[in-house]
Amino acid sequence: MIRAKILGAGSIGNHLAHGARERGWAVTMCDIDPAALARTRDDIYPARYGQFDEAIRLCDPEAVVGEVFDVVIIGTPPDSHVPLALAEMAAQPPRVILIEKPLCEPDLEPCRRLAAAAAEAGVRVLVGYNHRLTEHTCLAAKWLAEYSIGEITTLRAMTREHWGGIFGAHPWLAGPADTYLGFTSRGGGALAEHSHAINIWQYFAELAGLGRISEVMAMLDEVEAQGAAYDRVAQLSVRTDKGLVGTIVQDVVTQPAQKWMRLEGSEGYLEWQVSIDANHDLVRLVRHGAEPLEKRVAKTRPDDFRGEIAHIEEVVKDPSLPSPLDLETGIDTMKVIVAALESSRQGRLVRIDD
Repeated sequence: MIRAKILGAGSIGNHLAHGARERGWAVTMCDIDPAALARTRDDIYPARYGQFDEAIRLCDPEAVVGEVFDVVIIGTPPDSHVPLALAEMAAQPPRVILIEKPLCEPDLEPCRRLAAAAAEAGVRVLVGYNHRLTEHTCLAAKWLAEYSIGEITTLRAMTREHWGGIFGAHPWLAGPADTYLGFTSRGGGALAEHSHAINIWQYFAELAGLGRISEVMAMLDEVEAQGAAYDRVAQLSVRTDKGLVGTIVQDVVTQPAQKWMRLEGSEGYLEWQVSIDANHDLVRLVRHGAEPLEKRVAKTRPDDFRGEIAHIEEVVKDPSLPSPLDLETGIDTMKVIVAALESSRQGRLVRIDD
């Protein structure tokens, strides 16, 4: 049985605890706030899944000091991710650490420290960009490998979603200023919190052999209001080291949400969409002159995490297994976030140096 410790009893911690328990893991959920643990037991978990799972151990982190876990999941605010991961590796290194996205605050120095520590400790660190592992993403990757859409001319992605949904899942928060979400500097705002779009852009660019993002020109709408300071719209024009030009848009203002990617080719296109309706994701492949392929993939919110948990289980069993969630990919996304901030604030194109 896999033993997992989850740091953070918020929304993401509950999602991943449920996914882990479905696979029979022994789950310990820790939080420094007793009220957060009480919300998990009495509110969040039973509201989502019918009743609280009494097999989940709820406790303060100090109560498990010295215990050994196979997996540590970090679901706390982004600016605490790296310090917590470093502490875990220094004390009782697990086999795998999963860090919720974004990897950290917009700063590459914590990324460097984390990568060095993980290499020294021999710990696999994964970053929770779980859209890479959903059923419809796997199908899109399969179709991309099987069917030609000609020369790829551009790639576009967006995660445009009003953050009312986030606060709906965290009703104990009064608004953005109550949490990291309201501060770009802490890893909140549209650029970091909705960086699924940057990451899925990078993933399909990799699958199509289009290279890594090397240049960023960005425009952000940064606001200060009611004690918060965040970017509410982030628009990025990017170029890869192989010359592909594309666009990425993220915001916290669009209703209803648009989570979409399109890979444009000279002979057709591949389109990917999250939540085409309340119960389905969508994959569409169109080849000019041929019958289009389209599938609506049935899903529920827990499905967004089932593939992620199943994948972590495989990595625990085989630490050499390649992973689309590897730390390197999370760092690549953080490089784009940092470059976009610099580009917008300085009004210039920024080159990413590996």
